[in-house]
Amino acid sequence: MKIKDIKVWSADLGNTKPYTIAFKTVDEVLNAFVEITLENGITGIGAGNPSEYVTGESFEHCKQALQEKNIQFLLGRDIREVHQLAFEVWQKLPANPAARAALDIALFDAFTKFLNVPLVKFLGQKIKSLPTSNTIGIKNVEETLKEAREYGDRGFTVLKVKLGKDLEEDIERLVKLRETFGNKFVIRIDANQGYTPAQTIAFYNRTKHLHIELIEQPLKARQVEETRALPEEIRKMIAADESLITPKDAFELVKLPVATGIFNIKLMKCGGVSQALKIADIGYQAGVDLFWGCNDESIVSITAALHTAFACANTKYIDLDGSLDLAKDEVKGGFVLKEGVMYCSEKPGLGVERL
Repeated sequence: MKIKDIKVWSADLGNTKPYTIAFKTVDEVLNAFVEITLENGITGIGAGNPSEYVTGESFEHCKQALQEKNIQFLLGRDIREVHQLAFEVWQKLPANPAARAALDIALFDAFTKFLNVPLVKFLGQKIKSLPTSNTIGIKNVEETLKEAREYGDRGFTVLKVKLGKDLEEDIERLVKLRETFGNKFVIRIDANQGYTPAQTIAFYNRTKHLHIELIEQPLKARQVEETRALPEEIRKMIAADESLITPKDAFELVKLPVATGIFNIKLMKCGGVSQALKIADIGYQAGVDLFWGCNDESIVSITAALHTAFACANTKYIDLDGSLDLAKDEVKGGFVLKEGVMYCSEKPGLGVERL
């Protein structure tokens, strides 16, 4: 079954809750979309949202990579060669992981629709459901408590709190969360490379009693050896994010002693489903747990990440809230969310449809 047509477009999906993290404020959500049409009329949809700070790919670079001259090699190709096509996409666009992700996701969506099975079933479903965390940006204590209460009222039980600007304020926010809500929430934190090794150790020691579930990327992305030198009990609860872009990075992180006990995998960092599975396999062989994250993304790519995550036996955590505060989207359907818990639908492919 051959690929007949490929459409590419972009859209600002908007953000109903602009938020601040350690290095920027997010107030717009630019996504690039790809729609692949097969000769029998089946379509597959993909989406990409680059993070220039993390991968070096700007949105303009993403759009340029998806120009017709760069993707026309897929026209006339057989969708049943999906793994070969994904490999060629990776070869041709090495510096554009979000653009690759959009193409990769669209290919897998079209192929599994062709097979008439959900993507997760094709990949081999290991997990049926998990609660997603909902993210609170860097805010003062009062705003942090207000947003936590709102998420709790919506049924969410896991919070990921962005930290990394001021250690004392960071700890105060977490103490107040526990004082106010007790054990109502599981709390994870993301320092976005904002701490030194000494601050990371201090944070861990001073928040032990708060039962923080994991610490995402406390040190600079290139400080892998400094991370590896941290006490083992801290390394086990650290999730590598900015230091984990490619499968090659994963190999570096699992060299003994293993630098982090958790891998944060994002399709927008690594380039889609095919590369994410390679990172997941490396983690599985090394006994590393998986934590699936996202940027501010369309339902399309969030759903693709969920299907991929649920096909990996070592998936323990998901943070796939990137579409929940969008002002609009280009599609409907996709994942199922009930009381903060995410499920894959039983529809073929990703189960998304263009509006």
